[in-house]
Order: sequence, then structure tokens, then C-alpha cells
Amino acid sequence: MSDDIVIWHNPRCSKSRQTMQLLTDAGVEPTVIEYLNTPPEVSEIKRVLGALNIAPKALMRTKEAAFKDNGLGAADVSDDALIAAMAEHPILIERPVVIKGDKAVIGRPPENVNALLK
Repeated sequence: MSDDIVIWHNPRCSKSRQTMQLLTDAGVEPTVIEYLNTPPEVSEIKRVLGALNIAPKALMRTKEAAFKDNGLGAADVSDDALIAAMAEHPILIERPVVIKGDKAVIGRPPENVNALLK
């Protein structure tokens, strides 16, 4: 796998900006994907969930209106439905996500990204 680092970034988010700064300070020039403008497809979300080794709900911003409005907190909502919702409403994706090859971290706190820089 490539050692290139990709960040799903929201420039309006302070944690996302802090994570970008941490990467820059480490001499890394990541590929920046402003995921609200260029949402990841279902297959990419699944790949990143595997790299994060978490369930779909753990990647979701559960306080967003789209989460509540679409009933995504119900116990019977499938993982596939949650992933489809993130692809359709990228605001639901926790940010930032930093990906390096087959590994990924959520930059909350931004220092989580240090695990990928070793």
C-alpha cells in the first residue's frame, strides 16, 4: 500500500485545521479531500471503516440534524444503511479522518494522527 497520507478535511472545523497543522509541522503534505464537497462513496467509507477497525456508528456525528431526522439512532438501522447515509449526507462523518495505506485514525484529538507518522 502507498504511504501517501489522505485527510478527509473540513476547513471550518477547528479539530480538522489542528490536524492539518500537525501534519504540516511533521513535514507531511497530505492529499486533502474536502469531503463535504466531494463525499466518499459507499465503497470508500467501508474501506476506511475497516482501516479504522470501528463500526459505522462510531464514525458518525450523532448530534447532526441529519442523524436524528433520518432516524439513524434506531436500534434496527443496519450498518449498510448507516454507511449509505454517510455517503448521502457527508456532514454525518466524524472529522477529520486521516488515512495512510491500510490504516486510519480519527483526528479527535488531533494527536491521534501521530500513530500514522511513525
